[in-house]
Amino acid sequence: MKNKYFDDKTIAELKAYVYALFDPLEDRPFYIGKGRGNRVFQHVEGAIHEDKESNKYETIREIRSRQTKNRVKHTIIRHGMSDEVAFEVESALIDLANRTGANLTNEVTGHNSIENGMMSADEVMRKYNAQPLNELLHSVAIININKKYKIIRDEALQVNTKYLGKDLIYESVKQAWVMGARRETVDYVLAEYRGIIVEVYEVIEVINNEGSPERWYKVPGYKNRWGFNGRRAADNVRDYYLNKSIAHHKKRGAANPIRYSL
Repeated sequence: MKNKYFDDKTIAELKAYVYALFDPLEDRPFYIGKGRGNRVFQHVEGAIHEDKESNKYETIREIRSRQTKNRVKHTIIRHGMSDEVAFEVESALIDLANRTGANLTNEVTGHNSIENGMMSADEVMRKYNAQPLNELLHSVAIININKKYKIIRDEALQVNTKYLGKDLIYESVKQAWVMGARRETVDYVLAEYRGIIVEVYEVIEVINNEGSPERWYKVPGYKNRWGFNGRRAADNVRDYYLNKSIAHHKKRGAANPIRYSL
């Protein structure tokens, strides 16, 4: 199959755009993204030439393996935008597609979901009239990501960032923290942003490069900083902590971003 590419004139007119990839047998997209240039076509190229495994690549490879209807449909949803506007459009579409059962292969939701992503009316009221968190039911570490999230969010707005398609809250909270042995007792990490718990992650055990199980790992390049392997917590745990406020427990001027109690 002949490769598809936009020419330079088309690229200049497109500017930043939001696109979707469709299975020709389905009416719903399996991937929504933002890009410039020929970004929309690079996913198929990656599935062909890279060994990487992902739900997106597996879907593309399955489509291409058919006898008929074997070409991914590339659709430009909106173009002529700045990168900032394109990220907002992408985020809104990803949130809506996920809510309406599109079964996207995007690994995470879009950018700025921590601040103004898709929420029910009840969730909006909880966020802006957050109930206080007064009791911890699990062994947790509460980690403030005010500074870290802003740095990563700003970098994620750049073209071809390493954070493209990643959970920015998790990227902000997973490392690199000065922690003692108490970290090994932590079962959940609560990501706190401006006094509100914005996400909850379960600390999980994975097998490291040496073949040993680990929950926390030493961050390369640092003398004594740690990171954790995590996944979004189960709904019953997440619902207890999410969008709760700990602002009433915080002392003005406190420098340590990590706390294990209220």
